[in-house]
Amino acid sequence: MQQTIVDRIEPVAEDVVSLVLRGATGPLAPWEPGAHVDLALPNWLTRQYSLCGDPTDRESYRVAIRYERLSRGGSEYIHRFLRQGRTLEVSLPRNHFPLHPAPEYLFLAGGIGITPILPMLRAATAAGVPSSLVYLGQSVETMPFVDELRARHGDRVRIVATRQQGRPDLAALASALNPGALVYACGPTSMLTAAEAAFPAGRLHAERFRPVPRSFAPDTEFEAVCARSGRTVQVAPGESLLDALNHAGTPVASGCREGVCGSCEIGVLDGEPEHRDDIGAPAGRMYACVSRALSPRLVLDL
Repeated sequence: MQQTIVDRIEPVAEDVVSLVLRGATGPLAPWEPGAHVDLALPNWLTRQYSLCGDPTDRESYRVAIRYERLSRGGSEYIHRFLRQGRTLEVSLPRNHFPLHPAPEYLFLAGGIGITPILPMLRAATAAGVPSSLVYLGQSVETMPFVDELRARHGDRVRIVATRQQGRPDLAALASALNPGALVYACGPTSMLTAAEAAFPAGRLHAERFRPVPRSFAPDTEFEAVCARSGRTVQVAPGESLLDALNHAGTPVASGCREGVCGSCEIGVLDGEPEHRDDIGAPAGRMYACVSRALSPRLVLDL
């Protein structure tokens, strides 16, 4: 974890604040567009936020947080109680939404989904790659960073206030794509579902804040062997691997507990995991908060 100090807290839209976190002991770890970090909040909660500042700035990170009416304690604490000067622990950046090389980009953002898209658009335009952004929100007042986008990117950005203008025709945007162009989208489920219907799967890269509802076979008990400690842990039906390991005295870091943030990634040395995450675990890895085992035994790099 990295030590940071809350340098600035600024309102950037209705119910949205931006935090600028300055490194407390020197430069912060580098990151690339699409990355996010875990914030360890003083109320004992850990929450994940996309980095939306400038990757070349090693002195500070910027994130933005929308106040959720049904907050589980994270956004409520930040909006109501967090103050300038407070020290926060921040994880090293992780990136499950990287910007791949392409001859052209179309970016789609909905509401707070603008946060990972901001540095992507900045990087693409700085590299001279043709890029455009369609940014949706119920009203301009609810959409963070509108003024910044207009000032920096001008007519590359199309702002769509859906209450007045309705939703854009994604099928028309798809038909106008040039060969090789990639689409990056982040926002609410309804927008991402529409994007998946409109754009070819191989050209669309999307990041979700909530997992897609899916069905799996009933849970079965399995054995988790921790290769480094020699501990063997039984994982019961209805119990997550993450909880079983933690209860057995093998703590694993975690955040969302929904399979979308990647905080609980662990190595698998033997056995067949059943991947239930929304990220796409790399070979030899799994996310302990939701994923289980298809084999009776997993050997873990723990």
